[in-house]
Amino acid sequence: MPNEKSRVGKILIDHQTALLEGWLATLVARLGRHETAVESEFRNQATRFLLLLGNAINIAGCSEIDSAAWTGTRQLLEEISANRVRQGYSSIETANFVFSLKEPITAYLQNELAGDPSALVIEITATDALFDKLGLFTVEAYQKTREQIILRQEQELMELSTPVVQLWKDILALPLIDTLDSARTQVIMESLLQKLVDTGAAIAIIDITGVPTVDTLVAQHLLKTVAAARLMGADCIISGIRPQIAQTIVHLGVDLQDVITKASLADAFEVALQRTNAAIVQKAS
Repeated sequence: MPNEKSRVGKILIDHQTALLEGWLATLVARLGRHETAVESEFRNQATRFLLLLGNAINIAGCSEIDSAAWTGTRQLLEEISANRVRQGYSSIETANFVFSLKEPITAYLQNELAGDPSALVIEITATDALFDKLGLFTVEAYQKTREQIILRQEQELMELSTPVVQLWKDILALPLIDTLDSARTQVIMESLLQKLVDTGAAIAIIDITGVPTVDTLVAQHLLKTVAAARLMGADCIISGIRPQIAQTIVHLGVDLQDVITKASLADAFEVALQRTNAAIVQKAS
């Protein structure tokens, strides 16, 4: 509606400097961050937001923040939310960037429309609805970035938890810890195959001493990894087969006949040395 555009948008444009200072003071106080660098960042973000917000309202009104006129505003809120996640702010603290502006704008509306209660109710209702939408959009952007960061961290931890170690010329070791699932198996395969390419190793020892349980799914994942390594021209030895795991594998009917298995990594390493025509000789004292 025209009134919706002219009142709130006009206030944002005409009183930008006063709004900015009052808003910044409230924002810094609520977040409890008084460092010069932080206040400078807040000022830059708030200045950009006020300008984009005022232009968007004057062009498209307060009702549809999904329209093209609101693109710049949405992009800025996404940028701010992403930065807040990395800086350790909570979603509520991030949303307060938007919500803390509603109070000073409402005060200007009350002052300008003191003689027109009906218009004041309409304006305040529209403003409340607008800031609720913007606040919700900010929280959703925050959560999206946070989920992306968590997924990336999980991926990095997964990669760190599956190191491929070169024990000897032509011999690699892949010590596994914790439970295997499809996603982790894929990381294991990629890490092992890449290391085989890099080193040209002929033997890969997959040590499952640190895997608490072996079920049908885990066994299938191990067989897939062995098969992938074989396609790269390397044989695999599975070590760390404890008595209870051996019983479980037999009970499950998993076929490991084509795979060399050993009780310990040391035993597997000894077999790998033999198969590569290598030996460790103890020096005489």
